Amino acid sequence: MDNKVLYAPYIDGLRAIAVLSVIVYHLNPHWLPGGFAGVDVFFVISGFVVAGSVGSLQGISLPKFFLYFYSRRLVRITPALVACLIATSAALAILVPEAWLSHSNQETGFYAFFGLSNFILAQGSGYFSPISEFNPFTHTWSLAVEEQFYVVFPVLFFAWLHNRKGISVFLFVAGLIASFMCAIWLAHVDQTKAFYLTWGRFWELGVGVLLYQFMSLRGHSFTTESAASRPLALVGDLATIALIVGLAIAQSQRAPFPTCVLPVLATAAVLGCLHGRKGGIARTILTHRVPRFIGKISYSLYLWHWPVFVMYRWTTGLESTVQIVSAVVLVTALSVASYYFIETPPRRAARRLPRIAAIGFGLALIASGCAASSALDKHQPRISMSTVTRNAADWYPYGDAISPDHPNCVIATTMTPIGTGYFATYARANCSEPVRGPRVFAIGDSHAVGYEGLYRSYAMATGAQVTLYNNGGCPFLSLQPWRENDANCKANTQVALADMLQKLQPGDVVFLPSLRLPRFADQWIRFTDAEMKGLIFDAQSAAARNQAIIDGESVLREFTAKGARVVLEAPKPIFRSPTYRCAESYNRTNPICKDGSDIDRTEIEALRKPALDGLKEMASAVPAVSVWDPFPILCPAGANRCSAYRDGKPLFFDGDHLSGFGNRLVAPSFEQFVTTKQEQGVVASQAN
Repeated sequence: MDNKVLYAPYIDGLRAIAVLSVIVYHLNPHWLPGGFAGVDVFFVISGFVVAGSVGSLQGISLPKFFLYFYSRRLVRITPALVACLIATSAALAILVPEAWLSHSNQETGFYAFFGLSNFILAQGSGYFSPISEFNPFTHTWSLAVEEQFYVVFPVLFFAWLHNRKGISVFLFVAGLIASFMCAIWLAHVDQTKAFYLTWGRFWELGVGVLLYQFMSLRGHSFTTESAASRPLALVGDLATIALIVGLAIAQSQRAPFPTCVLPVLATAAVLGCLHGRKGGIARTILTHRVPRFIGKISYSLYLWHWPVFVMYRWTTGLESTVQIVSAVVLVTALSVASYYFIETPPRRAARRLPRIAAIGFGLALIASGCAASSALDKHQPRISMSTVTRNAADWYPYGDAISPDHPNCVIATTMTPIGTGYFATYARANCSEPVRGPRVFAIGDSHAVGYEGLYRSYAMATGAQVTLYNNGGCPFLSLQPWRENDANCKANTQVALADMLQKLQPGDVVFLPSLRLPRFADQWIRFTDAEMKGLIFDAQSAAARNQAIIDGESVLREFTAKGARVVLEAPKPIFRSPTYRCAESYNRTNPICKDGSDIDRTEIEALRKPALDGLKEMASAVPAVSVWDPFPILCPAGANRCSAYRDGKPLFFDGDHLSGFGNRLVAPSFEQFVTTKQEQGVVASQAN
């Protein structure tokens, strides 16, 4: 049973416009700012084509309809998708280490096998965020939307096949209206969910389906060519121009509503005017053999372009002309091979297979691909080329649960939810050794979490419990109040402080590490020196810092009123390149690594002086407050430059967070500082 439909070559031309728009945008958003809306063009085309592919199956039973529909969808989508997902998972496992920038990659890839990756991505920070830009599976969100649409499409369309066309039209109209209203609502309350989730995108696919139904009800033939129409050809030309304009002016921060409305309506107009008809400039261009060929391989182009671009970003970079050209050539080669050797053979073979066998083949392919991808992730430490992955103990700050210096002792870690985060306790267990140090309570941003190895070391050596309030991304007394004004941060901090103040006892130590200098670079971007230094030295920043010192003193007195001592962490060195992203032979030429892994010692001392002076001022003003300074250990006196490495091992994981080796290096100084009764004021640590 095959539903013969008229081949419409101009649709391949439209697909070419859509996929090329997306590719150009992903190469450089400045070249085509609205190119991301090419996906919306695909949605309209998909709704139109999928409706036309089954529209004449009149009288078919529901079970047979399901078998027919899903066998075609699985054979069409699954082989190339699974091949791409497995290859991408392998590239990730071999080349990319685990980090904040890559932490959601494998989870996204896993759910992409089941058409659910958009739900994972919707929980993140958005399609245009750095995490998304460095996730080689981000583009699967649109495939997930289509696959979820295919779950409900047969149910909504079935009435059409049994002469209840009005019911089907009503259902799609209702779905379109509900989805469009949802897109408007989500655009105001959660732009990320508006972009990724099907309920904000159904209307785009619904436009395509309803266009088919409207044309069919008007008597348009989908099996033979229709008479040429000069007015319709002219409207098609104008609609094509409108589509190009829409792809040029679409605004990412307003997607999908209202910025995608013009591309969607323009695509529908082109489809409606040109289908089955000759004439017009647009049709002549869209049916040229070059755009037709690009349209034929557009699915593979879409699948492969994004992983290739992302892997370039993780390795050599994707900025120079040579890098861009080589990436495009590689994408083209992979896409052509995918079309001829992965996409096409299963579709031909499926014509000779029973529908149920085709469905079984597709499901088996998904299951085996998912298993292969999971195995690659599981065995990453053994197959990775990354020195970061292969030497995890030196790079990652997690620390050890056991120590040869304390046989039979282990560090037990307990995670307890609090607010929207958690607090972790590190406590020695199975030990008879006496406790010889005060309990430590730590709170701060990711720099507090980045001392996990130090906490384990301290708990093991002293037997004292360490409690860490995970307030990632939310600094505490950073002397940069603009970083602490986020409403969620304030709420989490208040909950953590209330819990800590309730538990504090005389003699406890409150440790307050945070990033107290603006960054030169984050894991994905290099900031300008002028921007960074302005946040330290300009008058507005200085005034804000002075006020933060005054406000901080009152907070410190809350701790000391409980009989606790407070240890402030002095600023550590910071670097212009993220160390872990520049650690391999295949990524050292990446533009983000161009500034190297060291910095002039005099420069960094000048940069940290205002914050260090502020910490000294607070320590002088509030009894039982002191400053622990790991700087002399990390950058010894006499050195002209501070380095992110020591004896070939990393001191820092990225541009400012300590590595596992760095934790081990400063842990003895911290232990001595905390366990030795300190005089009021600043006590600088000494290099080992």
